[in-house]
Amino acid sequence: MYTALLWILILDSLVLVAAVLLQAGQGGGLASLGGGSGTEMVMGGRQAVTFLHKVTWWGGGVFLGLSLVLALISSRNAAPRPVLEGTPAPAPVQQAPLPLETTPQPQSQTPAPPPNR
Repeated sequence: MYTALLWILILDSLVLVAAVLLQAGQGGGLASLGGGSGTEMVMGGRQAVTFLHKVTWWGGGVFLGLSLVLALISSRNAAPRPVLEGTPAPAPVQQAPLPLETTPQPQSQTPAPPPNR
């Protein structure tokens, strides 16, 4: 079911992209705000609702709904997993060989000569 809903979402996104790209621009964009003070300039006025306009709204609603359903399905199926799952175990640490132990040599009892000055 998850895969089928995911394919429907992909198809809906393609339809939505095509509907948005095929629509005619509203003219001016942000440049239209500077010239006029009427509400038609700011709000765009009342325009005829076209087929592409309806497809855009329906496609957006279906996309939003399917995204929400898929997010809920995927969160319910996900079980908590350990963070370290799937990582290989670290290799054991190799200790360097210890140096050969030697018996300490007794120090001579004669004092060292004073340094020459």
